[in-house]
Amino acid sequence: MVTQTQIAQFQEDSHTPQWGLACRVAFRVCFVYFGLFCLTNQILGGLFPIPKVDIPDPSTLWPMRQITFWTAAHVFHAKLPLVYTDSGSGDKTFDWVLAFWLLVVAALAAGVWSAFDRKCENYVALYKWFLLFIRFALASELIAYGMSKVIPLQMPYPYLTRLLEPFRDFSPMAVLWSSIGASPGYEIFAGCVEMLGGILLIFPRTTMPGALVSLAAMTQVFMLNMTYDVPVKLFSFHIILMSLFLLAPEVQRLADFFFCNRIVAPSTQPQLFNTRRANRIALIAQIIWGVWLLGMNAYSGWNDWHTYGGARPKSALYGIWNVDELSIDSQLRSPLLIDYDRWRRAIFDFPDEMAFQRMDDSFAHYRASINAKDKTIALTKGSDKNWKASFTFQRAAEDQLILDGNMDSHKIHMQLRLVDRSKFLLLNRGFHWIQEYPFNR
Repeated sequence: MVTQTQIAQFQEDSHTPQWGLACRVAFRVCFVYFGLFCLTNQILGGLFPIPKVDIPDPSTLWPMRQITFWTAAHVFHAKLPLVYTDSGSGDKTFDWVLAFWLLVVAALAAGVWSAFDRKCENYVALYKWFLLFIRFALASELIAYGMSKVIPLQMPYPYLTRLLEPFRDFSPMAVLWSSIGASPGYEIFAGCVEMLGGILLIFPRTTMPGALVSLAAMTQVFMLNMTYDVPVKLFSFHIILMSLFLLAPEVQRLADFFFCNRIVAPSTQPQLFNTRRANRIALIAQIIWGVWLLGMNAYSGWNDWHTYGGARPKSALYGIWNVDELSIDSQLRSPLLIDYDRWRRAIFDFPDEMAFQRMDDSFAHYRASINAKDKTIALTKGSDKNWKASFTFQRAAEDQLILDGNMDSHKIHMQLRLVDRSKFLLLNRGFHWIQEYPFNR
C-alpha cells in the first residue's frame, strides 16, 4: 500500500518534472496537429452541440479549403474540384489531403518551436489545458456516437426495401449496417460502451479508465471500418490516437499494475489551478459542460428517433405489396418494353416516398404524396422535375390494394396484395435461451 509519506515525496518530486527532448518534441507535434485536426472537422461542432444548428467544418471554409485544393493539385496531382461537403464520407480525397498538410504544418511548427524554445524544461502549464481540450473533444464524439446507438439511429432497423434486396447486392458496409440494425440490443450495448467512455472522460479523476474504454471501443470500430469498407477509417483512427495521447503519461503506471507487479504510484496529472476552491469550480464547470453534451445529444437523438427512426411517421399505405395483376393500356403485361411492365412489388415505407421493385430485384424510387382522404397518390422523380404520375387507390380489404392512374401517357391498373411480414424469418425468429440445435438459415 502506498503510504502518505510516499505520496508526499512523489508529489514533491513531481513539482518540477524534467521532460526529455523526445517528450518535448512529441508534445509540440501533438499540440499543433491534434489542435488543428479537432478545429477543422466535426469535433468542433460536437463540442458545442445545438439542436437543429449545423456548425460548418472550418476545413470547408476559406482559407483551409483553398490550401487543401492547392495541395491536392500540386502535390498529389488530383483532379479538381474535390468533393468536400454533403457526401457522408469521412474518407474523401479532401479529408486525406487535409490530414497530410496538417501533419506537415505540425512538423514544421514543432521544428520552429523547438529551435526557439530549446531551454524550456517542460510544458506542464500548457499540457494541463490541452489535456482538458482533448478530453472533451474525445468525450463529445464518444457521447454523440454512443447516443446514436443507444437510441438506435446510426444503424437503423432494416427498411422495407432492404428486407427485399438480395444479399448478393449488399455492399460490405450494408452488410454491417443491416446486421447491427437488425439487432437493436447489440447496437444499444455498443452505444452504452461508447457513452461510458465519454462520461468517464468528463471527470478528471476518471480520465485514464475513460481513455481505456475509448481505446477499446474505437479499436473495434476502426477494425469494422477497415474490414467492412466503412468510410470513417481516417476519423476513427484519429480517435484512437487521441485516446493514446491521454494514456501516454499513464503508461508506466499501467505497466506497473498489469505486468510488473509493482506498487502503482499516484497519478502525476497536474491540477488546473493551485487552489482547491478554483479546482472545485473548474470541476463543476466540466460537469455542467458534460451534462450539456449528454442533454443536447439525447434531445437530438429523441427528435431524430421520431423523425426517421423507429417512431417515425409511416406511409398511409405502409407495407410491402405484391403485384398480383398489372395491365397497361388495358392489356395485361403489355408487350411494350417499358420499365413498369416488369414491376413485381410496390413498397410504401416513409410518408413521402415509395418504390417499385422490378423482376430483377432492382428498385425504382419515387417521391410520393399520398392523400388518404381523397385516396390519391402523386408521384414525382428527383432526377426529372417535369415528370409526374398520378393514381387513385382503393382498399377492398386491409390486405388488398387497387391502383388506377396514368404514367408516361399510359393507363395503369394494378391489383396488389399486402405481404405478411410476420412470416419473415429475420423478423419472427426472436431470441432463445435454449436451442437443441443451431438455427442458422
